Amino acid sequence: MNPFLEKPISIEKSLQNWKELYPRPYHKMEVDPYTKTRIILMNGTEFEANWFSHQLARHTCDNDLRRDLSLARMVEKQQQLKISLLKPANESALEHTIGYEQLAVDLTAELAKREKDCDVKKALDFALLEDFDHLYRYANQLEMEQGVIAERLVGGYTEIMPGRPTIAHHRFPKDNVKRCINSKTADKQTVLATLIITAAEQQTMNYYMNITNFARNDMSRKLYEEIALVEEEHVTQYESLQDAGATWLEMLLWHEYTECYLYWSCYKTETCDYIKALWLQNLEMEIAHLHKAAELLKKYEGKEWQEVIPDGNFPKPLSLHENIEYVREILATTVQYTGVKEGYENIDDLPDDATFFNYQKQINPTACIVPSHGVIDAHIRHCGKDYRYEVAENPVKALRSRQCDNTTVGIVKGVAKSTGFTCN
Repeated sequence: MNPFLEKPISIEKSLQNWKELYPRPYHKMEVDPYTKTRIILMNGTEFEANWFSHQLARHTCDNDLRRDLSLARMVEKQQQLKISLLKPANESALEHTIGYEQLAVDLTAELAKREKDCDVKKALDFALLEDFDHLYRYANQLEMEQGVIAERLVGGYTEIMPGRPTIAHHRFPKDNVKRCINSKTADKQTVLATLIITAAEQQTMNYYMNITNFARNDMSRKLYEEIALVEEEHVTQYESLQDAGATWLEMLLWHEYTECYLYWSCYKTETCDYIKALWLQNLEMEIAHLHKAAELLKKYEGKEWQEVIPDGNFPKPLSLHENIEYVREILATTVQYTGVKEGYENIDDLPDDATFFNYQKQINPTACIVPSHGVIDAHIRHCGKDYRYEVAENPVKALRSRQCDNTTVGIVKGVAKSTGFTCN
């Protein structure tokens, strides 16, 4: 499908009344896990589009342009709120969090498997292991706090076991900044990947930042606080991959194209008829926004959309599905790696005075004060072992014990072997 060739509807007629805006929530015990993850993904995609538009409006004094942006932006905000309200009121914050981390794992893995740019693939594979470990930490807290087994929430599609331990995720902030791509020369899938993953991780960061002080107890509050700050690292990493050399209106076009592509992908892969119809409705709205972005690009910069996106045809639909073997492969080969400026290095090869080790001493002077470790330690003390859902033993030997949370992998030299990243 090429959305540039579709006939757009009227943006003004896309505005919905209050009855239209309030959807029927899904049933949390019956919905397919990937329907939930698609909802979270599109909520985040709409948030990114909305706030990109706000930032653009704050960087121009042209009120004609700002008025056009404000109209499309209100439709975007209506879409986001309607999507967010598909979550039922009886789904707890922690239950919903499991969906966030399942999305992070399976979306990142799917994008990485498709990625042709080696730097971008490394970034995806690197953060994949961290989101994978977050899922494990939250799942243990969920069982302790609410007696809910996360395996049921993920539908058995995504394993729940230690990845690169969260204690090892805390890096000197400057080491999270990577090389930006050039959208003029990069593969279309690469440009889409940088925009999609930034929106998804930004949504996760925002959710954790906002939910932290609403959590039920100190242990949950501390866990959300810690992982929210890791998500800040992820957003820094992913946004730095985007093309900073593109103009505001070129990026507006890319944002709208990305939304069209994701709604089309959701429509193609959705299993719930009610929500599938919603994806189609939103796709039609986004096609109108895309055409408006192309019009603004032509009006203000004298460029045709083909100069920014030469081939408007969508890549194959982005499908969310299980990635167990892929995650295991990345875990087995890169668990000992950390970020070092634009690249990634095995901690075994770092000097003892590396910024990573110095930052670890400052943030994690002792493992016993680290919330993500405290959650697993408490679960082991209460239940005799941690909570896991795994189809086979952990591919990293040091992470196999269920009676002791390992706080050395990814931090201490020589405790695990990692051969390194691979490119497609």
